[in-house]
Amino acid sequence: MCFECEKTAIDRRSMFKLAFAGAAATMLPATAFAEGAEFTVTPAEALQRLKDGNAAFVADADACAANLAAKRTELAAGQHPYATIVTCSDSRVSPELIFGGATLGDLFVARNAGNVVDTAVLGTLEYGAGHLMSPLIVVMGHKKCGAVAAACDVVVKGAKLEGAIAKMVEPILPVALQIGAADPDLVLKTVMNNAVRGAELILTDSPEISKLVAEGKVRVIAAIYDIEAGNVEFMES
Repeated sequence: MCFECEKTAIDRRSMFKLAFAGAAATMLPATAFAEGAEFTVTPAEALQRLKDGNAAFVADADACAANLAAKRTELAAGQHPYATIVTCSDSRVSPELIFGGATLGDLFVARNAGNVVDTAVLGTLEYGAGHLMSPLIVVMGHKKCGAVAAACDVVVKGAKLEGAIAKMVEPILPVALQIGAADPDLVLKTVMNNAVRGAELILTDSPEISKLVAEGKVRVIAAIYDIEAGNVEFMES
């Protein structure tokens, strides 16, 4: 088990919802990457699976994960995650839970404070899309993000950050500056626009991913997670 849960908290309704989350879209085979490998799920199917899983999470966040021993054995041959998530390192943000008890092998995740799309993240995404055939990339910010709040403090209060934290929030500063220090919703708007900017950077800075997007094999989308309510809002255009 990935975490402990009390048997008394598990009822038939909880188990049904967990099963629904895991089977919301076609289950993907665990196959090792090889030359000529193909995408086995469309971007639209992957996005719907995330939405269905998040709905199940919001409806019953106490659902318990199934035993993962068999899954580990199954995945030893290789991975084929149905979606890639770029999100914050915040301990309140756990993609595998947020998307309905996603299990081992489902999600390819890149995390850092402020969900910044830097070189390391971009390389991770290219590997996920080009080698693991993950058809959907979601850049997910979240409400009450500390990294974004720190960047906004620099803009509003002229705060002086020290060490690596100062460098960490640098990519977020232009987003906050564009919104403006006078905006009362600066932090929330910066969270949203930072996620959108991250999605845009993926397309402008990665010819490999842009090509897959143009071919309809991969989709890149921004989203925002409400850490209190539990729901994810996908910013679809």
